Amino acid sequence: MAKQVWKFEPTQRWIRGILNGETIIDSKHAMIMIESPGEVDYYFPFKDVRMDLLEESDYTETSGYRGTRKFWNLRLGDRVVENAAWTYEPKDKRPDFGGYLALSWKAMDHWYEEEEAIFLHPRNPYHRIDTIKSSRHVEVYVDGAKIADTTNPYLLYETSLPTRYYIPAVDVKLEYLTPTDTQSVCPYKGFASYYDVTVNGETYKDIIWTYPEPIPEAPKLKGTMAFWSEKDKRIQIFIDGEESKKSR
Repeated sequence: MAKQVWKFEPTQRWIRGILNGETIIDSKHAMIMIESPGEVDYYFPFKDVRMDLLEESDYTETSGYRGTRKFWNLRLGDRVVENAAWTYEPKDKRPDFGGYLALSWKAMDHWYEEEEAIFLHPRNPYHRIDTIKSSRHVEVYVDGAKIADTTNPYLLYETSLPTRYYIPAVDVKLEYLTPTDTQSVCPYKGFASYYDVTVNGETYKDIIWTYPEPIPEAPKLKGTMAFWSEKDKRIQIFIDGEESKKSR
């Protein structure tokens, strides 16, 4: 097993957390803790948190390599968010969290970095997204039916993830598509909407997603669609005539 490597370092971002219209966190001295590429949390000095709204919970967690984590409930008026925050007891070979506290992302109604809303979890500064205009010939087939054909895709390269091919909606055969109520959120791209595809009497659920209003860092994605080829082996993506390895 590879040795666990953590990063616990300052961030220069001004971070705020809002609940019921009240500012619970207001910090320009936060630390970012990166446990793994997908586990990222902000830790805040006690002085930057409304500690008067926090009360110790009876709940704790202990793990061999993380140590003991003590939880705190958040009480704001009649609203109580159980186990909304946590602190860690000192432990060898772990970062020193003394004087810092983390809050669950779901405990707040809204989070902001500077004046921009952020979603789901903090953005990992070591996680990169490049959206690059291309002239590659991208074709998408579902159970043998050609659903999309373009020479104007955007290729999205994201750290540790397969390349995604975003196709202009004008190059997708929309008659095969049905919008769904499914939504997801990405801290690096924004809120996604989904489409089913129906071919030969069979419906493939939520295999297309699109970002109708991507966040300012991902403007090129507006008006494009991506296919979730991993969902079914009958969804094939061809790049310049060669089937994408990630879709097999």
